[in-house]
Amino acid sequence: MTQGSEWRVSSKVTFAGMLVTIGIIFGDIGTTPLYVLRAIFDATSISNATVYGALSAIFWTLTLQTTVKYVFFTLKAENNGEGGIFSLYTLVRRLKKRWLIFPAIVGGSMLLADGMITPAISVSSAVEGIRMIPFLSHINTVGVVFVILSVLFLAQQFGTRHIGKVFGPVMMIWFLMIGIFGFLSVWQLPQILLALNPMYAFNLLVLHPGGFWLLGAVFLCTTGAEALYSDLGHCGSGNIRVSWGFVKICLLLSYFGQGAWLLRFPSILPEHVNPFYGVMPAWFLGIGVCISTLATIIASQALISGSFTLVNEAIRLGFWFKTRVVYPTELRGQLYIPSVNWILWIGCIFMVFFFRDSTHMEAAYGLAIILTMLMTTTLMVYFLRLNRYPFAVCVLFSGGYFAVEAAFLVANFKKFSHGGWVTLVIGSALFLMMGALYTARRIISRHMSYVKVSDYLNLLIALSNDLSVPKYSTHLVYLTRSDHASEIESRIMYSILYKQPKRADLYWFIHLHVADDPYRMDYKVTHIAKDDVIRIDFRLGFRVLPRINLLFRKVVEDLVTSKEVDITSRYASLSRNQVIGDFRFVLIDNFLSYELDLPFFDRLILNFYFFIKRISLSDPEAFGLDTSSIVVEKFPLINTTTQNLALRRVTS
Repeated sequence: MTQGSEWRVSSKVTFAGMLVTIGIIFGDIGTTPLYVLRAIFDATSISNATVYGALSAIFWTLTLQTTVKYVFFTLKAENNGEGGIFSLYTLVRRLKKRWLIFPAIVGGSMLLADGMITPAISVSSAVEGIRMIPFLSHINTVGVVFVILSVLFLAQQFGTRHIGKVFGPVMMIWFLMIGIFGFLSVWQLPQILLALNPMYAFNLLVLHPGGFWLLGAVFLCTTGAEALYSDLGHCGSGNIRVSWGFVKICLLLSYFGQGAWLLRFPSILPEHVNPFYGVMPAWFLGIGVCISTLATIIASQALISGSFTLVNEAIRLGFWFKTRVVYPTELRGQLYIPSVNWILWIGCIFMVFFFRDSTHMEAAYGLAIILTMLMTTTLMVYFLRLNRYPFAVCVLFSGGYFAVEAAFLVANFKKFSHGGWVTLVIGSALFLMMGALYTARRIISRHMSYVKVSDYLNLLIALSNDLSVPKYSTHLVYLTRSDHASEIESRIMYSILYKQPKRADLYWFIHLHVADDPYRMDYKVTHIAKDDVIRIDFRLGFRVLPRINLLFRKVVEDLVTSKEVDITSRYASLSRNQVIGDFRFVLIDNFLSYELDLPFFDRLILNFYFFIKRISLSDPEAFGLDTSSIVVEKFPLINTTTQNLALRRVTS
């Protein structure tokens, strides 16, 4: 999430920190016992071999995939305390390997696709528990799930300042509940703990007919591991590592307790029977359903908020279209992105009505998230190399996890025709959009021409002092893409000098650079020509919103305080009364020119880019600028070289 959110606490390991961690970090992985064993035994018969084998596979998956890969290794990939696929990408992109953008975009898009089905399957699994109450077994839960999810998404615009405080206690009750009932079930059949032996998993997955394909259902037990890393910034790795010990014990007790309960059935799991609720006494079922529903709502809330942060990062890194970002409360850092909220809502509701039952959703679940995990593994290999881990560690990590996750991927592909295609199609669409936007910006950059500021400096100074030209503004501000203070876009100079000459007392050039540090906020001032031309370079982290009005105002205040600039109006009548001069921003917008001769693929990408741009947030709104002082000028995106035309003049 974002710095300063209501969930962000000190990274120091404390009881309060661990309580917050349990409330917001482990919701996704913590609610997996609701559906994992049911998914496994919907696909296979119940026997000692399958139950022991499934529990062994779950234990070793949680150990190797969640504990070793994520809790031990991946949490070390902190970007100033922040985690997630895009944070990891910013850590390794200094290697200058352009193709690393591919796993970053694939991982981000698949994680968003996962965000559409996780709330649907979690809430559905919890609510469907009421079917195990005899006089409520006939209830259709689709409507109830629809209402819960709709209220959840509707509430996002108001923020979670007050209800966020109860997340920790509610999730603590949840983990204690599943741990206690799991323990009581294990107590009745203690030999179930023999399933810790990895040979049971080996026998099931390798020797049992069709056992390998059960990996697709087993994988569901670790689907929340990626979200665990994404939410690293809330509580710090120390609180997560210590809390994970408690969470893992509760999860394993729940799984092993359900396994002991399953052995009561001779061959198959009865319809609408969930072993998660089976371990509870009949008198507790109603309470259990209520607690489970609250836990899944909290898990969904954390996932939705994480999606807002993910998209905000994508916008700053150029992977997403500009869209409105608002702050629902006065708490600094809490984000709400309306467009993303309603896209997720539509996706979740589609999942609910398309699959109608959580057992059918299980077929679609897991395929997108295993692709995200593979992308994280790819980036982690380069992180380990960058941080000079021993070669043997890099080889074991890459070889081991590529093999394990490839096996999970193959097993999950069996779900493709049973609904797995849904999340894969959604994730692919998001990937194509992100990739197209990123590629389009690179194409535009290739066609951008720059000139030396020094070549035009005397002309700018002369224009500023030419009283025969009507004054356009006291302070004229342009946003520039140029990374170098010595250069400026040729179109900016064209705008100042040729497209209605714009005389101003002071010209400002502002450049925004997206820094790898998520919360970096600093600036550099270059006085190109004293009292005539000033350039400001902002270096903003990829989680910082580029609110130019606020940032520029702060810089100007600093410059006035240090007496580096005088912003008093240059008009004599106003200057005598110390009236501040007016500021006007000029934004230059591209459009696709018919003259631009491009390869088919490049033109296709640019057509898509400009279509998205037309329906997305305008530049003034995206940069937080006051529209009353904005001028937007349209410039065609044309080739930097003029094509020779075989045009002949005739005299008659």
